[in-house]
Amino acid sequence: METNSFAILCYIRTGKLDKLGNAPIYIRITVNTKRAEFSIKRKVQPKNWCSTRGRVKGSSSKAKSLNHFIDELESKAFNIHAKLMTKKKPFDAELIKRKLLNIEEAHRTLLQIYDEHNSQIEELIGLHYSYGAYRRHIRTRNHLQDFIKQEYKREDYFVKEIDLKFINRFHHYLITKKFGNQNTTTKYVVNFKKIMRIAFANNWVNKDPFFHWKAKWKKVEREVLTELELRTMMEKEFKIKRLEQVRDIFVFCCFTGLAYTDVQKLSKNHIVLKMNGTRWIKINRSKTDSRSTIPLLPAAEEIINKYADHPITLQNGLLLPVISNQRTNAYLKEIADRCDMEKHLTFHLARHTFATTVTLANGIPIESVSKMLGHQSLKTTQIYAKVIDHKLKQDMDKLRGKY
Repeated sequence: METNSFAILCYIRTGKLDKLGNAPIYIRITVNTKRAEFSIKRKVQPKNWCSTRGRVKGSSSKAKSLNHFIDELESKAFNIHAKLMTKKKPFDAELIKRKLLNIEEAHRTLLQIYDEHNSQIEELIGLHYSYGAYRRHIRTRNHLQDFIKQEYKREDYFVKEIDLKFINRFHHYLITKKFGNQNTTTKYVVNFKKIMRIAFANNWVNKDPFFHWKAKWKKVEREVLTELELRTMMEKEFKIKRLEQVRDIFVFCCFTGLAYTDVQKLSKNHIVLKMNGTRWIKINRSKTDSRSTIPLLPAAEEIINKYADHPITLQNGLLLPVISNQRTNAYLKEIADRCDMEKHLTFHLARHTFATTVTLANGIPIESVSKMLGHQSLKTTQIYAKVIDHKLKQDMDKLRGKY
């Protein structure tokens, strides 16, 4: 990195004497010949000022106190410069001045920070974040803006003013405005929590206002396809090609556990050959960037082979012709009707089916299922084990009724 020249000068402005003849004291910061200066809000008689040292003359307690104050300011400026040099990021005199005076931190607002956060996420879509995650933060930011306007009659809100009362009022606002169920509104507040954690980490707030707040989640039973329902769907003949195509990709995910965003980007590069001749999928999940390692079962292999010469796969170099998520879910409703299924069929239900009906229910260890799903914590996978237990209880209750 190019070395930045750096200098600090403390001086008085004799052209701005007050009625008592006192001159204001200024500090000038220079980086690469570019200057930024400011008043330290202190004054001195010109005759008592040493321009060579940039300090007050004499050894009185007042002179010593003022000189100590100037020493501390200059010391902080040098420390700020040293940290910026260590980080190897571009800076100028104005940036050092703002950091020294705490201008940036003192006037940080919630929506301003959220906009910066969302801009960074937008640049990382497809790398570390999905488009869905970006849109969720956009919605949360917009809900916060509307809440601040309605509840506080303001355009924005200083982060230093945010407290537990603000958080609870925002959650109440989301519920009363019916922006979703309990879990949806809680997710919005959790997104907001992330922004306040960023503010806390950057010392823009003195304490974390979420310290005493705890997310309250409503338990949701995850729907899955039974073995009979899955087989019925696989054997169903469709005269409409678009329904057959969506059915096939849905079934493929029932046997691989891939989420929509992951099967959408699946290519030959994600298929590896093991020593025993079997083929496996190795892919980093779009949602968490964690690695999923999945053996290709015969049913999934057949679907890949079926679409090997499809125009979309040939054009994009992908393994399957995946259409938009919205259209896919719309067609899945048609498929459910044609298969006489009463369940609300969505694409993500395929991932649940893989975790329960295809793997756990057939004795696959939960640790192996967790690795195939790409879960970062075994606790996430244990949710599916609870689904199996719930289903087992229902079956046993039916059995008890017979005897």
